[in-house]
Parts: sequence; C-alpha cells; structure tokens
Amino acid sequence: MEQRDVLVVLFDGLQSLDLTGPVEVFAGANHGVPGAYRIRTASLDGGPVRTSSGLTLTPDLALTDTAPPHTLLVPGGEGTCHPDPRLIDWLRTHAPRARRKVSVCSGALLLAEAGLLDGRRATTHWMLCGTFAERFPAVHVEPEPIYVRDGDLATSAGVTAGIDLALALVEEDLGRDLALAIARHLVVFLRRPGNQTQFSAQLAAQTAQRRPLRDVQQWITENPEADLSVDALAARARLSPRHFARAFREETGMTPGRYVDRVRLEAARRCLEDTADGIEQVARRCGYGTPEAMRRAFLRVLGSSPAEYRRRFQPAGPPVPTA
Repeated sequence: MEQRDVLVVLFDGLQSLDLTGPVEVFAGANHGVPGAYRIRTASLDGGPVRTSSGLTLTPDLALTDTAPPHTLLVPGGEGTCHPDPRLIDWLRTHAPRARRKVSVCSGALLLAEAGLLDGRRATTHWMLCGTFAERFPAVHVEPEPIYVRDGDLATSAGVTAGIDLALALVEEDLGRDLALAIARHLVVFLRRPGNQTQFSAQLAAQTAQRRPLRDVQQWITENPEADLSVDALAARARLSPRHFARAFREETGMTPGRYVDRVRLEAARRCLEDTADGIEQVARRCGYGTPEAMRRAFLRVLGSSPAEYRRRFQPAGPPVPTA
C-alpha cells in the first residue's frame, strides 16, 4: 500500500485548530489503516512557531529539508495577513511539486500570494471572501461552500471545515467507510458535503438593530413551519409590509424571503441529521409544505436530495480504535 506523506507548513500566527483538526483526521486513518499517512510538520528554518492563541509548536524539520510530499497542508491564521516573503517564495517554488495542495481557512491567501490559485476555484473563511476576491482577481472565489476541490488543489473555509475537507481526502484515498468511522470517533456527527453552505442563516445575516426585527429573526428560527410570508412577519413586527421588507434588508443584509429560505433549509438539515423522521414529516415540520418543495431547495443549494443527503452523510460502522 502506498504511504502518503502529509507535510504541514508551520509559521508564526497560524490558527492551531486549522492544523490539529486535519492532522487528527489523517492520524485517525492510520489507526484504521496502519501506515497510510506519514505526517510531518515543517517551518522555514525548523525552529518553533507560536500560534495565534499563544501555543508554541516545534516542527519536525525545516521546509528546506523536505522532499515533495503527497499532500501539502497550509493552515490559516493571523500570520497569513503579513506572511514572511521567504515562505511565499518557498510555496511558489516547491508547492507545485506536491501531488495535492490543501489549505484551511486563510491559508488560501498564502497559496494565492504564491500564484498557485490563479485561474482556479477556491474558498476561504466567509468573512475573508470579499477581500480575497479583491486582492486576487485571477482566483475564482466561491464564498458559500465549506470546501472547494479543483484538480490537485483543495481549499476550505474556516477552522472546522478543514476537518470536513480532510475527511473527504481520506475517503478519496482509503474509502468512505473509514472516513465515516473517523468522523464518528472524533465525535463529528456528520461528514458534510463540500457544497454545503459554510455558515448558518443566523451567521450569514446581520443581527437587526431594532428590537422588533430581532424578535422576528428569532421567531423565524424557532418556527420554520409557521406562516413566514412578508405580510405575516410585518404584522408581527407591527410594520407595514413595504416598510418591514425594506428595514429587514437594510439591517440584516438580505431579504426576508432569503432569510426564511436559509432558516428552513438549516432546520431541515438538522432534522435529517438528528432524527429518523420521514422526509414528508421533515418537510412539514420545516415549513416546506410538500416533500417536493424541500427536495427542490436541497438540490438548488446542496446539490443532493434530502434522502441522498441523509444516506451519504450519516456515520456508519464501528469507531476507529485508539490503540
């Protein structure tokens, strides 16, 4: 069996979870398939680095002493804002030799700075996508997915999305059953599809400043099955429909209808993940009315039907042993 070298790039100011999340996934694969991955870390000069949370990490070796790995993993963090030019030069020269280039969160900015994402599809943390697109117009930035695969390049959104991407890579290398067993062992309830949106409706929208609009936002979240038309929501906020729609968009950054769509989809996903309820029951509970309406919403946003979503991403099989 081929042993795949995983090389993790370390630098001052990296986000520790961007590193440890994916590394735990690859290490979990080694419990299921001994020797599947050789995981090493490297900094520019081989010296310790300090993470954004204050942890000190000691790498295995210096980047200059590494051979081209199978998978090169570049984490994100505050250190990507003003990277060492030597790191960018190393990435520009050596990263193309890796069979697979992977970034977590703002690590994509380092790959882009090195010119490795020009003409390619990529994502990063949703808060950075606008700046990312402005700084690197040659990159096709996709702000919604939790990770994006484009040939030998794979980029992911913030923090925990790196775990989802690593699980997808393990599935690609070693099979679905092992990837799902690792997810179960790490208490990652669901291995999410890459095209799943990377933020919830509540995070995607701003919190309204005015109390009546905030109350409406909360009501929508708690009652996805209710009448959530503009007229009904406006009445709850004690505003005219026109005034409500205008104020809601100004204060939250999206229309009431789009917010409702996101909340209902999120509620339906949770029902499919957390319960054994039938598709029709989930559709009613989450305000879709009919299973077909829910199916269209899932296909439009997630690229899979509700039944396929549940089937593909439920954990299965025994947990991976720890020893």
